[in-house]
Amino acid sequence: MLSQCGTHFKHAMRATCYVSDRNGCIQHYGVLKVKRPFFVYAASYDGRLYSRPFIEYFEETPMMVAVLTYMSYGILTIFGYVRDFLRHWKIERCHIASEKEEQKDFVPLYQDFENFYTRNIYMRIRDNWNRPICSVPGAKMDLMERATYDYNWTFEYTGWVVQDVINLGSYNYLGFAENTGPCADSAAEVTMKYGVGVASTRQEIGNLDRHEEMEKQVARFLGVESAMAFGMGFATNSMNIPALVGKGCLILSDELNHASLVLGARLSGSTIRVFKHNNMQSLEKLLREAVVHGQPRTHRPWKKILIVVEGIYSMEGSIVRLPEVIALKKRYRAYLYLDEAHSIGALGPRGRGVVDYFGLDPCDVDVMMGTFTKSFGAAGGYIAGKRELIEYLRSHSHSAVYATSMSPPVVEQIITSMKCIMGEDGTTIGSERVQQLAENTVYFRKRLREMGFIIYGNNDSPVVPMMLYMPAKIAAFAREMLKRNIGVVVVGFPATPIIESRARFCISAGHSKNMLDQALNVISEVGDLLQLKYSRHRLQPSSARPFDDDVYEDIDD
Repeated sequence: MLSQCGTHFKHAMRATCYVSDRNGCIQHYGVLKVKRPFFVYAASYDGRLYSRPFIEYFEETPMMVAVLTYMSYGILTIFGYVRDFLRHWKIERCHIASEKEEQKDFVPLYQDFENFYTRNIYMRIRDNWNRPICSVPGAKMDLMERATYDYNWTFEYTGWVVQDVINLGSYNYLGFAENTGPCADSAAEVTMKYGVGVASTRQEIGNLDRHEEMEKQVARFLGVESAMAFGMGFATNSMNIPALVGKGCLILSDELNHASLVLGARLSGSTIRVFKHNNMQSLEKLLREAVVHGQPRTHRPWKKILIVVEGIYSMEGSIVRLPEVIALKKRYRAYLYLDEAHSIGALGPRGRGVVDYFGLDPCDVDVMMGTFTKSFGAAGGYIAGKRELIEYLRSHSHSAVYATSMSPPVVEQIITSMKCIMGEDGTTIGSERVQQLAENTVYFRKRLREMGFIIYGNNDSPVVPMMLYMPAKIAAFAREMLKRNIGVVVVGFPATPIIESRARFCISAGHSKNMLDQALNVISEVGDLLQLKYSRHRLQPSSARPFDDDVYEDIDD
């Protein structure tokens, strides 16, 4: 049962192991402690829960880096107060929105202190976000060049285009965001027949035959009874969770869940309790307390207990421990809401998401949610599950009742790309792209670890966070990469913890090995320039090494 535990943790400070007993209940096996500051959360497996090793890497922030990062934010904060003092006395010009003089006695529309971070820290590096592109966001893209003459408060276009930038930022996992091929051809044909807009809701006269076919296709793809689609992925979560739970219900939410899940939970009026990220001990403790104690004050049983998790967590690159979550859900008779925005199409041998990845039964997930914006190169989201669930949402979900129907060419993009993945188009293009994405992901992650970067997440996750830590290096990394024709996404506080700023790479099946090698060489070059290779252990490259036998070299402090 513990065949994998201990073999991958030679240099781990802390490795937590979970196993299941014969009844399928989760048991905490133990904690391994050794000297090195690198730790891995890993779930050992038996034949009942896991069919493959489940390994995730999370290396601790080096102490010196953490201290310097806090100092950097402290210095920026001090200079921010100094600049605010100068702005108050009109010595420095401030472009931030503020109340008019005659409205000073009103309730403030713009909270001055809440904008402190925006005007004093974010503005210094704002040029690294919202960059306009002028091409298909494929494996390569074209960027419109812009310049600023007032320290990033405003931008002007120079008229030049930066061409053939390798795109490591878009969620184009399977490469279907393209302007040629069967998907583009089908979308163009449908546009000529139906037009672009529907100008009505599904419940009125905006329900097209293509909408009906798309929902049947989604249900077949996922292996469930029924499905329904929505025009916006964010609203799929934020508007449907309130329709499923309400006052007297309990939501158990992973601490790293997406903002759309958090908003939906808050709008529902349910009691919300948060468990530690991917920590089954924390989740089981909350479930046990909920069943034993019931609602506060009255101690009546909860009307519903809903566990809310994601398939792939988009900032951590980690994959949900779905077999264990399902085991806990069954044991405590809770409901499970699974957000597969990033995992659908990107995980599993058939591209059917995290359920397919673990080889589980889709019927064990009560509410399956996902988006079409990533692997399918389209827009919108879906809810899938039992027929009774979908029929209920059709009349109770605000997204279904009040939202305009999805655009016909977008619907056709979804249908065609999904048929391609399923092989219903008579080709193997879809399965080849799923396999190519898996190979690209493993290769890219392995090379980054060999170079000495700190990488978070699961080996099979196409979301690859690389730690930058210091605020100055956020901007420097993105700018230096763009100088070398590599487009990346960088993320910092408050989207991440203050000492865990990072670059987030998104791997695509459209990336060739030459593209990945070119990008990796540039990343290594910039990493040396900015001293980003923080890892205190290094994976040694070996062409003869088996996939599961990671060999590490210690690096002295």
